[in-house]
Order: sequence, then structure tokens, then C-alpha cells
Amino acid sequence: MVAAVLLLTACDNSPKKAETTQRAMVMEGKTMGTFWRVSLAGVAPERESALREKIQAQLDADDWLLSTWKKDSALMKFNRSTSTEPWPVSEAMSDIVTLSLRIGQKTQGAMDITVGPLVNLWGFGPDKQPVKTPSEQDIASAKTRVGLSHLTVRQTAQGQYLQKDIPDLFVDLSTVGEGYAADNLARLMEEEGISRYLVSVGGALASRGTNPEGRSWRVAIQQPTDRENAVSAIVDINGHGISTAGSYRNYYELDGKRLSHVIDPATGHPIQHTLVSATVISPTALEADGWDTGLMVLGPEKAKALALEQKLAVYLIIKEPNGFSTWMSPQFKTFLLSQKN
Repeated sequence: MVAAVLLLTACDNSPKKAETTQRAMVMEGKTMGTFWRVSLAGVAPERESALREKIQAQLDADDWLLSTWKKDSALMKFNRSTSTEPWPVSEAMSDIVTLSLRIGQKTQGAMDITVGPLVNLWGFGPDKQPVKTPSEQDIASAKTRVGLSHLTVRQTAQGQYLQKDIPDLFVDLSTVGEGYAADNLARLMEEEGISRYLVSVGGALASRGTNPEGRSWRVAIQQPTDRENAVSAIVDINGHGISTAGSYRNYYELDGKRLSHVIDPATGHPIQHTLVSATVISPTALEADGWDTGLMVLGPEKAKALALEQKLAVYLIIKEPNGFSTWMSPQFKTFLLSQKN
């Protein structure tokens, strides 16, 4: 699975005086080609080992459901099949694809989970990085296997099914995988009776309650720089999910050009516009993870228009000749705590 750009870091507000305020329990690990992090307040230290095992087990299950890097994942079994008959899937897979198709339609195809052939062609999928820029003929060929209209979710009394109308359709859910996994970590915390948490998988986070100091969990949106502590804005997501997509960290150089991992399904090429980061706050991290990718593909002006039309909480960072500018929707402002000019 292609790792989403990590642009969000948790501000745990750890106390200056450990003797008067309990510290957060923080656990970290790897999954889906990226990192996960769980910060908890008000949880007994002796629970850490058992919680860590349950967290990793949940994430491993999510990876086996959605991975394009594991040949035996549920998703790759569907991708490898050349059948155009309804393919039985879990309720979770059905829900993820249904939401992805809905967001894809609202972004006019900018967020396209069938873009896998183009992602692979440009070297950001399970296939190896190309040694030369793909030809227009290769791109045109890959585009014939891309399109939301080729994929359908079917709900019946017998269960849920995915169906493709071309045998070699390739579905890539890496654009929403981190959000789905973050929501599952939040759900796991609730099942464990934990009501004060901040969980993250890659660039997707979810939270509830307060940190050890009794304040809301805060999330920092990073500036487009390799400096890890360069913060553009800080938000209180207040029980919501948040996700960031960016074009400046996951890339490689080919034929003297810097190529982003964000592929525009319409052109078949990596994006070339000036939008370098899109952050979305939604009721779930899964929704936020779907919207941020679509906005990144659309570019700054279309992303602004769509955010206003759909009343999304969106924060954009745009490359300018002499630096960067930012834009936020009215809905995003309600979550904003501070912003660096």
C-alpha cells in the first residue's frame, strides 16, 4: 500500500511538572508502509502490553483487507480475478468502496480508487519504479483500465459484492486505507472503555476527550518542509477525524523531473499544479482521507470551489513564487486554534 504523506503530528501537551499531572500513555509502531501512534489519558500503565497487542492485531487485519502489496489480501484477490461476476466481500470492504465511489463522483473522478494501473505505471504501486518516463501510448493504455464507472457495489440479501465490467480492473484503496485504520483504532479504544485518546495512522487521525492536562487533544498541520517541527496551523479536531494529503514528500526523480505520487486520473500524469497540501476534517478519518486525495488532484482553485460547495472543513497550502500561501474554508476555521503567518 502506498504510504500517505505524514503531515500531521499529535500535540500531546505533555505537562512540565510530571509530579502533578499524569503523562499520556504513548504507543507507536508500523503498519501499511507507514507509522501508527496511539496517545491515551487516564489509562493504567499495566494495560499497555495488552492494548499494544490488540492495536497491532487490528492494524494487521486492516492491512490484510486493503493491501495492494500483499498478494493474498482480500483486495488483491479481487484484483487478480478476471471474473466480471459479482465478487463476495466483507461488509467493511463494501462500506469503504461505497464511500470512495461517492466521494469520487462528487470530485468528478479526481478521487478514483481504480487509478491503480496508472499508479503502478508511474512506480508508486507494488510494481517497481520505472527507469524512464512512461510513453503516452503506455499511459493511454493504462487509462482504458481506469474509471469509477467500471466498478459497482451490490447489496443483496445474501451479502455484499463488488463487480467490475472489465477483467483487468485494479482497485487501489491506499487513498483511504489510513483513514479506515485510524477509525478502527478509535473504535477499539471505545470497546476497551477508553474515552480519552488520540490515534493516528500515517496522515490520518481521530480523537476523543481530553489529554492528561484536561485540555482538548491538539493536532499540528506541518508546513511543506523536511523540518519535522515546522507547523503551519494547530487545530482541535474535537472528536472528528482529520487527514492530510501532500505532494512533496512521496516522490522520486525521473528524467530530470520531480514526480509526485498523486496521479491525476484525467491526464494519467502526476499532478503539476501548485497545491502541495490538503487537510480535511470530517466526522470520520475515512471520509477525511477520501476527500483530501480528491482535493489534491483538483488543484487549488477547483479544490476551494468544491470545499465551499460541499461545506467541507478544508485547509490548503499552495506554492507561490516566493514561498507558500494558505487558504481555509469557513468550516475549518471553527477548529483552528492558531496559525503561523
